Amino acid sequence: MPELTRPEAAAFQVGRAEVLREGGDVAVIANGVMVHRALEAAERLTAQGVAARVINMSTIAPLDVDAIVAAGKTGAVVTVEEASTRGGLGGAVAEVLSTKRPTPLRMLGFPTFAPTGSVEFLFEHFGLTADGIVAAVHDVLSDRRT
Repeated sequence: MPELTRPEAAAFQVGRAEVLREGGDVAVIANGVMVHRALEAAERLTAQGVAARVINMSTIAPLDVDAIVAAGKTGAVVTVEEASTRGGLGGAVAEVLSTKRPTPLRMLGFPTFAPTGSVEFLFEHFGLTADGIVAAVHDVLSDRRT
């Protein structure tokens, strides 16, 4: 299981994203409980030959625009959030990328009203699992190659 503790030297800063894993093929930007799943997906992707950068975007307002632009330099971005993609992390990242560094993007989150069910059911339903993230990465990478 990926470790999510931070060294004392790397204290939390409002408005500052944290790169938890380096990678040059794709950037996975996550927040909240999805950060752990993003790290798990990155491990699986490594075994498949895909180097995924994982970024913990713990605040959306203020937003770390520089971290998003740097993520776009990988050529593909996937956002993962346990919330609506409208007006949330995915929407904020899309706005930055579309104006500062157009990049293929996939947004994982709740695109519509959620059906009734357990948290795990909802995560499975909307692809908010390590496998769902891996699938989204492969999908966005196929866009980059065309």
